[in-house]
Amino acid sequence: MTRILQDLAQVSDHYDAVFCDLWGCLHDGKAPFPAAVAALQAYRRRGGVVVLLTNAPRPRASVIAQLDRMGCPRDTWDEIVTSGDAAQYALLSGAVGRKVYFIGAEKDEPFFTDFAADLAELARTAPPITRVDLDQAEGCVCTGLRDDSREVPEDYHLTLLRLKNRDLPMLCANPDIVVDYGDQRLWCAGALARDYERLGGKALYFGKPHPPIYDLARRRLQALIRGRDPQILCIGDGIHTDVQGGLGEGLDTLFVTGGIAADAFGPDAENPDPRLVQPWLDRHKLSATYAIGKLR
Repeated sequence: MTRILQDLAQVSDHYDAVFCDLWGCLHDGKAPFPAAVAALQAYRRRGGVVVLLTNAPRPRASVIAQLDRMGCPRDTWDEIVTSGDAAQYALLSGAVGRKVYFIGAEKDEPFFTDFAADLAELARTAPPITRVDLDQAEGCVCTGLRDDSREVPEDYHLTLLRLKNRDLPMLCANPDIVVDYGDQRLWCAGALARDYERLGGKALYFGKPHPPIYDLARRRLQALIRGRDPQILCIGDGIHTDVQGGLGEGLDTLFVTGGIAADAFGPDAENPDPRLVQPWLDRHKLSATYAIGKLR
């Protein structure tokens, strides 16, 4: 049975580290949530380690810059791990070939050029990755829609058909289907990968809930805690990303109900109706250790 919390402090002493989602938990794409910032700062003051674990398709440095622009204090977190980081490793390793067709926004260009320190050596020594037209490609890299403020997945149907006709693998750098940007819901790369699989194409995933991003997060966490075997709590608002991913790793989970699925739990996003939470989780055939309206 999922336990509903009023704040993170109720259980934080049981965990050495948290893997915390960003979008919908720490910020809405435009500004950080003050209560979430305060909760993570307080957790760190008590000795906890905060790893921000995001399905953003951009590398770590780009996400740090985004948080800085939003005004999210640096003392909110210790480390950041992105789906882009994990997908970059796969790209550099040749998972979809060396000649790739790119689907994504201009803001995602750093995916091909900016590498975290633990990927820099591979980027320097691996054979080069070349961006080419679809007809010359060995694979496809998808970080999202080219203009997610106006486009929808259906706009890419013909492109996906062309990819499938050439039987090209797709590297999906962000498994999320949608995110909420302020009060606007935007489509993500996961929606295109989903549609590609429905056409019979092959999509490769590296963000939550898939193991590669957790493997990278554990390696970076170990660099901070120096050999200890930490108890980790996964925090997030995505039932099929944050919660499912945490369960797959054998970790406890804190489901933030007031995020992307807020409408399912009553009129008050801050305080989910307990009568609605467990039946909803049961319908999704998943169970969170804890639930909370908003991270605080």
